[in-house]
Amino acid sequence: MTASPSAAKSGKPSDMRRASARAARTRARGFAVQALYQVIVGGNPPDEVDSFTRELSGFHKADSVHFDALLHGCAAQAESLDARILPLLDRKMSDISPIEHAILWIGAYEMAHCIDIPWRVVINECIELAKEFGGTDGHKYVNAVLNGLAPSLRPLEVAADKPAPPAQTD
Repeated sequence: MTASPSAAKSGKPSDMRRASARAARTRARGFAVQALYQVIVGGNPPDEVDSFTRELSGFHKADSVHFDALLHGCAAQAESLDARILPLLDRKMSDISPIEHAILWIGAYEMAHCIDIPWRVVINECIELAKEFGGTDGHKYVNAVLNGLAPSLRPLEVAADKPAPPAQTD
């Protein structure tokens, strides 16, 4: 992935580094979805999946620290992540595609533990993952669930993001 157009236009090294770091995190999320799929569907231990995933083409361009946090954090906290997600579902967790399940874990985990990533960015990245890896309308479902989850995990950030009510005139 290349730097964002604004970073490329400015030519500032700091802007280029930020764009590169964002691209590396995006790649890490993509690899994490694939790894978590193996954990969910195959019941494979995260350490084995981790080793296998690191051998995949393109992994060297991913943020390996973020990948580790997502894979191992989601696997270790699977029950608590599911407990946060389940009340927002309109079906049983077992009826959710394993890909969407993995993406929901990533979104819930990032909202709870990666406070440096704005909640809207978390949701947008998860929507993009669902478009790339999920079913036809999976991205809509991921969007709805994570938007429902955001106020409980990022209440101040979500509240600050809402438009102010119109001023009353006398």
